Amino acid sequence: MKIVVGLGNPGRQYEQTRHNVGWMVLDRLAERAGLTGHAKSRDAAATMRGRYKGLDLVLIKPMTYMNESGLAVRKALARERTPLEDLLVVYDDFDLPLGKLRIRGEGSAGTHNGMRSIVGELETQKFARLRVGIGEPATHAINHVLSRFTADERKVLDEVLDAAADAVEEWAAEGVNRAANRWNSWTPDALAGQPAGDGELPADTAAATTTTEKGAIVRHATGWRKLLGRG
Repeated sequence: MKIVVGLGNPGRQYEQTRHNVGWMVLDRLAERAGLTGHAKSRDAAATMRGRYKGLDLVLIKPMTYMNESGLAVRKALARERTPLEDLLVVYDDFDLPLGKLRIRGEGSAGTHNGMRSIVGELETQKFARLRVGIGEPATHAINHVLSRFTADERKVLDEVLDAAADAVEEWAAEGVNRAANRWNSWTPDALAGQPAGDGELPADTAAATTTTEKGAIVRHATGWRKLLGRG
């Protein structure tokens, strides 16, 4: 059994926003597997389950709002008696340009509140995750992640969602290393020929600052980090 969790927020006001790209990837998988419309509400999540390409999949959308996503993930793992190596979390990342994917077997939660909640509930960082680039914020990080994609971005987004769904399938069938080797260097056809960024700044680049509702976030060479002592 493979559990795939897509992070997002419930409610019409959050539909199709950047912060809900994890849900969009799960919707694409559900379409392929014929599971659309078959979600059941269990343990603070909308859950879809079925067999697809020889794989037993459980697709989970936490309905707790982003900051408490870990509650639904912990309950799902306990209910299904699934080990951590069979868990993949899909979520948005503004450290990555739109059109970039990063799949890894473990790592920190960074500044993503949904991932922080999951790490806190599971008390470990050792589970696979697929980060989907949503582009970096120009000013306010909160406004950016809760905004919808522009018309030009939507031309790229459909291809990105297909690729992310393919990456999930490859993770489930072949493991995290095979999926990472293939998809971490992938670029959408719509962006072919454009400079390929990885969402990180060179070491000698001065830090940039943006502001959230809770305080300031500073972008260093290794990514965005929240300043301590700002709420």
